[in-house]
Amino acid sequence: MNSPYVSTFLGNRFFLTSPHIDDVAIEDIAHGLAYQCRFNGQTSAFYSVAQHSLMVMSLVPERLHFQALLHDAAEAYLGDMVKPLKQLFPEFGVIESRVMDIIGQRFAIDLTRLDPAIKRADMVALATEKRDLMPYSTEAWSYLDGIDALPDIIEPMGPQAAKEAFLQAFRSLAAA
Repeated sequence: MNSPYVSTFLGNRFFLTSPHIDDVAIEDIAHGLAYQCRFNGQTSAFYSVAQHSLMVMSLVPERLHFQALLHDAAEAYLGDMVKPLKQLFPEFGVIESRVMDIIGQRFAIDLTRLDPAIKRADMVALATEKRDLMPYSTEAWSYLDGIDALPDIIEPMGPQAAKEAFLQAFRSLAAA
C-alpha cells in the first residue's frame, strides 16, 4: 500500500506518515496557512492560520520570531483540526509532531518544543480571535482563564495578503 500524501500548491507530494525533508517548501506552507480559516471556518469573517501566526510572532521577543511564525506550520499539510476533535484522535498528535519535526529540520529550528512565551502568545491570540471573530461563542473557554485579549480589534486579511505577509516575514527572518 502506498503511503498517504497530500498534493501541495507547488505540486509536491507531502507524505503524511513518512514526511520527507525535500518535500517541505515555505511557499506551500505560506499558501496552505493563508488559505485555511481558523476555527474550522466558524468565524464572522475569513481569518487565516497565516495571519494568526503573524500575530503570535508579533507578541514574542525577537529571538523567538522564527519559531513563533512557524509554530503552526504542520497545519499547512494536516489542516487546522479543532481542539475538541484533536483530543478524540490521539494518533493525530503523533503525526503532527513528526511533521513539525521535519519542518523544523528543513529550516534548522526546533519546532517540537515551543518556548513558553510562544505558547502564551498563542493563547493571547486565541483570546483575541475568540472575542473579535466568534461573537456568538459566548461560553467561557476554560483554557483561556487568566488570559487577556489584546486591546486592538483584529482586521482580517484576505488569503493572498496573508500569504505575502507571511512570506515577507519568513524571508526577513531567514536573512537575519
